[in-house]
Amino acid sequence: MLKKESPLHYLNKYLPDGSFDDVLSYLNEYKVHLTVTRERRTVLGDYSKSHKNHRISVNGNLNKYSFLITLLHELGHLLAFDKYGSRILPHGTQWKNEFGKILARFIAKKIFPKDIETELLRSLKSPAASSCAEEGLLRILKKYDPRKPGFYFIEQLPGDSLFKEKNGRVFSKGDKVRKRFVCKEIATGKLFYFSPVAEVELVKRG
Repeated sequence: MLKKESPLHYLNKYLPDGSFDDVLSYLNEYKVHLTVTRERRTVLGDYSKSHKNHRISVNGNLNKYSFLITLLHELGHLLAFDKYGSRILPHGTQWKNEFGKILARFIAKKIFPKDIETELLRSLKSPAASSCAEEGLLRILKKYDPRKPGFYFIEQLPGDSLFKEKNGRVFSKGDKVRKRFVCKEIATGKLFYFSPVAEVELVKRG
């Protein structure tokens, strides 16, 4: 965790080369209290305003490119709040504009590999509400994660394969309905919808 008294140069280990100075400039200008957290299942990062302090947290298990994109996503919230106030929609036009501008600044510095840059430029037309949420971007970003034997995207598994979530629940992969796969939980028989790029542990191939 980055504690308040910790030197911000500790942040450098989480960021891609060439991005630290610009990130530090934003953090200092807006007096951001930044926390690097353990992995959270439901969010990659968040932003909040407490009294006079801006607070941002980002999951520390992300690869450097995912970490930076998530941080910029949250800085977009800060900039939108600072410019337009608290009554705007969390991921409305104001946030999209601010996030788009800050993201374009980092893209212009050629910090991202070409495949990530291309996907980010495509997504700038309408950024997703969840950082790194576009399926195409997520597929590419996962290429830069450390390899985890036995883990796959659901879309990579044959039909009827058994897979396990991080919470230990086991499912059978079913058919794709529109954009998601319908999968049956083995213990209960209940059906659940999964994103094609949900990362799961293979138990048995179909």
